[in-house]
Amino acid sequence: MAINTKVIKGRIKSIKNTKKITRAMQMVSAAKMRRAVEAALNTRTYATMVNDLLTNLAESENIAHPLLEERPVKNILVLTISSNRGLCGSFNSSVAQKLTSFYESITEAYSGVSITDFENNEPADKPGIDIIAIGKKAAEASRRIGLPVTALYEKMAENPTYEEVMPITKMITDGFLSKKYDQVFVIYTNYVSALSQTTEARQILPVSQEVAQQMIDSAGQDSDNVDVEVPTFQNREYLLEPMRSSVLSYVIPRVLEMQVYQSILESAASEHSSRMIAMKSASDAAGDLIDDLTLEFNKARQAAITQEISEIVGGAGALN
Repeated sequence: MAINTKVIKGRIKSIKNTKKITRAMQMVSAAKMRRAVEAALNTRTYATMVNDLLTNLAESENIAHPLLEERPVKNILVLTISSNRGLCGSFNSSVAQKLTSFYESITEAYSGVSITDFENNEPADKPGIDIIAIGKKAAEASRRIGLPVTALYEKMAENPTYEEVMPITKMITDGFLSKKYDQVFVIYTNYVSALSQTTEARQILPVSQEVAQQMIDSAGQDSDNVDVEVPTFQNREYLLEPMRSSVLSYVIPRVLEMQVYQSILESAASEHSSRMIAMKSASDAAGDLIDDLTLEFNKARQAAITQEISEIVGGAGALN
């Protein structure tokens, strides 16, 4: 029994040390989450206003812009946003599952179907898919299903600035304008609340009025009952100078930039939130385990004491 109590005591000490670590990680993640959520919410209004302006201008006039061009889909680029580290619950696994389901949906959609059917009815293979990975976990998930990673950003700041995201946006834009890619998607985690995040796959190129409207519709679904006022430009007439086309030439690239930037901010907020919840669950589980082991330790110690008393009494009786 003495050996058992020593082993149990060692386990209790080890779990207490682990609980200290998980508790510290929980507090750090909570602080990071507050900053990340604030950054995401601060940019939602601007992102929504830009999208709203695009839908308004597009409805009022037929527009043409290289970033709006729809063409036969031969190659697809997917910006996949994850974290570099684990210990954040289902955050990375949800991104990996979404990427896998996206790949399977593309494979199924083009299975036995020519991507040039509507042009000349010539057979063709399904589109190629390349990955831009933000975070090591996204790169690992891509390689597991055999998708090439053309670029990996693993040193992205936890709360990146608009300028830090510009090289990624430029790579995406250049790839689309050069017709290397015919569609661009982003897989990211949308922050809903501290307890709820949703992993989404969304088309960002060619810039779509429908996608812009979806972002507008979801902009008010903010976290923890925080109301973010989202002004709307719909049903308003504008006087645009020097001309409407000049405004569109400026607005459309900004829509793409804000979609990429907002996706990264939303994912950052979701990552820290998931890690905070995961570490809280780990701390709570450690506390429960410590309670159980303490009870087991007390029982073992009591049994050892009882046995010793019995042996002493038995020995005394034998002497008499």
